[in-house]
Amino acid sequence: MAEKAGKLEIVWHPPKEVIERSNIKKFMDMHGIKSYEELLKRSTEDPEWFWDAIVKFLGIEFFEPYNKVLDMSKGIAWPKWFVGGKVNITHNCVNKHALSPASRNRVALIWESEDFTSRKLTYWEMYREVNKFSNALRSLGVKKGDAVGMFMPLIPETAIATYAIFNVGAIMCPLFSGYGPEAVATRLEDLGAKVLITVDGFIRGGKQVKLKEVATQVAERVKTLEHVVVVKRLSIDVPWTDGVDVWWHELIQNQPKHFETEKTDSEDVCIVGYTAGTSGKPKGVVLVHGGTLVKAAEAGSLVMDVHEDDTVFWITDFGWVMGPLPMIGTHAVGGTLLFYDGLPFYPSPDRLWDIVEKYGVTSAGVPPTALRIAKSFGDELVKKHDLSTLRTIVTTGEPIDYETWMWCFEVVGNKNVPIINASGGTEIFGEFVGSTVVMPLKPCCIGRTPGMDVDVFNDEGRPVRGEVGYLVCKKPTPAQTRGFWKDPDRYLKTYFSRWPNVWYHGDLIYVDEDGFWFHRGRADDVIKSSGRRLGPAEFEEVLLSHPAVAEAAAIGVPHPVKGSAVVCFAVLKPGYQPSEKLRDELKKIVAERLGKALTPDDIKFVEDLPKTRTMKVMRRLIKAKYLGEELGDTSGLVNPEALDAVERAK
Repeated sequence: MAEKAGKLEIVWHPPKEVIERSNIKKFMDMHGIKSYEELLKRSTEDPEWFWDAIVKFLGIEFFEPYNKVLDMSKGIAWPKWFVGGKVNITHNCVNKHALSPASRNRVALIWESEDFTSRKLTYWEMYREVNKFSNALRSLGVKKGDAVGMFMPLIPETAIATYAIFNVGAIMCPLFSGYGPEAVATRLEDLGAKVLITVDGFIRGGKQVKLKEVATQVAERVKTLEHVVVVKRLSIDVPWTDGVDVWWHELIQNQPKHFETEKTDSEDVCIVGYTAGTSGKPKGVVLVHGGTLVKAAEAGSLVMDVHEDDTVFWITDFGWVMGPLPMIGTHAVGGTLLFYDGLPFYPSPDRLWDIVEKYGVTSAGVPPTALRIAKSFGDELVKKHDLSTLRTIVTTGEPIDYETWMWCFEVVGNKNVPIINASGGTEIFGEFVGSTVVMPLKPCCIGRTPGMDVDVFNDEGRPVRGEVGYLVCKKPTPAQTRGFWKDPDRYLKTYFSRWPNVWYHGDLIYVDEDGFWFHRGRADDVIKSSGRRLGPAEFEEVLLSHPAVAEAAAIGVPHPVKGSAVVCFAVLKPGYQPSEKLRDELKKIVAERLGKALTPDDIKFVEDLPKTRTMKVMRRLIKAKYLGEELGDTSGLVNPEALDAVERAK
C-alpha cells in the first residue's frame, strides 16, 4: 500500500452503541474480558478454551458431545477438533431454526435474478425443501461419504441442495459456473463423484448461459457419475440422456418432507473445494463438518457481526468457498441470506445499490474490484439510493487501494459504516486476518481476529514490524483443511515446508508503528526491482489515484540490470483515450510517489484485465501472456477474452 502524504490517520472510531450491540462485546462480557487486545491474547494463547466457548456462546448443537476440543498428537498440520462429537452443519443452519417457534417463520433466503425474478424461503420452508431433496438424493443411491458436484448459479436450489448433501452425510464439491467441461470433469474424476447437480441455464449480463450442455459433456467423460440432476430455470431445450439425467422438480415431487439428519462425526468430510494450481492438477481442499461449522459461525457472529435480524448479501459465486461460507455463517446465527444471480452492474450500473436498498441489506460483501468499478460510475448512482440499513461492508479477495477504500467509506457508508477488510483462504474456510466492528480503522487496514494466532515473519523466520513480511499462522484453527484430497505430501509442501510447525500462507503483510495491519498482496506477485522489493498493489494504488484509471495491474518482468522491470496495465475510464502523454503522466506520478528508480518501464493500456470468479485480478496470467509463456490453469477466469486484450495492449 503506497502511503498517502504523511502518516495514515484513524478515520473511524467505533461508536459506543456499535460496540455495545456487537456480538464481540457480548462474548467478552460473558467471560469478563475487558478489551479487544485481551480477547486476542486469551483466544490465541488458549485456543481450546476459546473454540469451546464459541460453541456454547453460539448454541451450536452436537448430537453427541465431544470429549476433547483439540487433538494435536499429529502436529499442527493434522489437527482434529471436537473429537468424538457428532454434529451436522444442516441441523445447525436449518433444522434447529425451523423447529423453533421463535424462528421458523423468519426468512432464511431471499433470491433475486438478473431478470428481476425473485423468491423468499422461510426457515420452515427451507427445512421442508432440504428434507425432500435429501430423500431424493437417497433415492439416487447417495450415501454417507459419496461425492456430489454442485455446478450451479446462485439460485435457491443451490442452498437447498448444499444443505441436503450435508444432511445425508455426503461431500459437496462446489464448481464455478463459468467452467468448461474439461475443468469440471477433472475435478469430479479426482473426487469420484456419483451425482452432479446443475441447471438447464441461467442469465448473466443479459445472455443465456447453457450449463446443461457443459454438464452433458462432463457426464460422458466421468465414469463414476451415475446421475445428473437438472433444475429447470429457463425452460430451454437441453441435451438429454435417459437413465442419467433427471429433472429436479420430478425427482422431489413425491418425496417425504421429513428426513432424519445423518449424525456425522466432527471429522467427517463435508466439502472438497478445488483451488487452481499455477501448474499441474487443481488442489482438492478437504473440509470437515465440525470445524467448518464452528469457524463459519464464529466468523459470521464475531467478525462480520451478523445478528438474527440481519440481511447478508455478497457478490460471489458458489464455485468456491465464498459461496458456502457466508451462507453457513449467516444461517448458523439465524440471519437472512440474499442470493443475487447476475452481474452487479446489470442491467443498470446501480443494480448493486438497488438491491441493498430494496431488501434492507445490513451487511454487504463487495470485492475491491467491484468497488473500483462502482466508483468509476460516479457518486450520484450511489447517493440516489437509501443505503441507511447498511451496518457493515465486507471486502476481501485482494488488497484494496486507498482511493477506493476512502470512496467506499465516505460515499457508500457516509462515514458511518465500518469496512471489514479481510484476507483468508479456501484452506481455512475463513479469514486469517480481518478488521471487526469494535476496532478503530485506518484506510485499507486489516487487523487481527479472535482465535487466529497470526504473525508477520521476515525471510529469516523472525517476527517483523515496520516492513513488509510474510503472513504466518502459528496454531491450528478448526476449519483448517485436513489436507489435499489424496495428496498429503503436496499439502505439507505447500504450507509447512518453509518453517517448521508454522503455516506459511503466501500473503504479504505490513504492520505500521501504531500496530495497524495492512494486506500487501501475494508473495508470488512480489516485484524485486533496483534492489527493492514491492508488492504490485503499491504500483496499482498510485495508478488508481489518477482520474483516468479505472483498473490497474503491475507485474515484474526479467531485466538484465534491475533484476525485474515493472510493466503496468491500465484500464481507462469512459471518456479517456490511450496516448503517449497519458502514459508519461502515469509514469511520472509513480516516480513521484514511489521513487524515480521504481518508474515503470512501460504502461500498457488494455480494455480489460483477466479476473477470477471473486473478481481477483490474475497477475500470473497477465505476466505469462505478456512474456509468451505457458498459461497453465485458466479455468477459473470469468473473462478469458481479457488475455487477448493483454496481447493487444497498446
